[in-house]
Amino acid sequence: MSSIHEFNAQDIDGKDVKLSTYQGKVMLIVNVASKCGFTPQYTGLEALWRKYREQGLVVLGFPCDQFGHQEPGDAEEIKNFCALSYEVSFPMFAKVEVNGASAHPLWQWLKSQKSGFLGLDAIKWNFSKFLVDRAGNVVKRYAPTDTPEKIDKDLAALLG
Repeated sequence: MSSIHEFNAQDIDGKDVKLSTYQGKVMLIVNVASKCGFTPQYTGLEALWRKYREQGLVVLGFPCDQFGHQEPGDAEEIKNFCALSYEVSFPMFAKVEVNGASAHPLWQWLKSQKSGFLGLDAIKWNFSKFLVDRAGNVVKRYAPTDTPEKIDKDLAALLG
């Protein structure tokens, strides 16, 4: 695959979504979890989404339970938690694996486009983030410790 727009993923309601739907948008793709030390980043992610969505940003949340069993719930529990605890309104997707043989093809591709710390491909923890430009190219990878507020200036530059 040469572009993110060639992938599909199931949304949190189980509907198949073609990522080509977001062609022409800047995407911030994040593996999220409800019981993680970084879970409060939902607040910052939602703030970025509200601040920049009219300029073409879309934040995509992919729940993941591969790190310390920090996303144990089913789709309904995840939706309710996000809505009630953080007023999340950006698109959320079905729970995925981001590492290993069962990693979602989208996440395999994202990791192949931008390696992480010390050149390693593996996702280290929840709230790893990938910034994708309007053409579908991965331009930057962020560590879980990189807060949404730190990403703001990169988003502003990409959104023009």
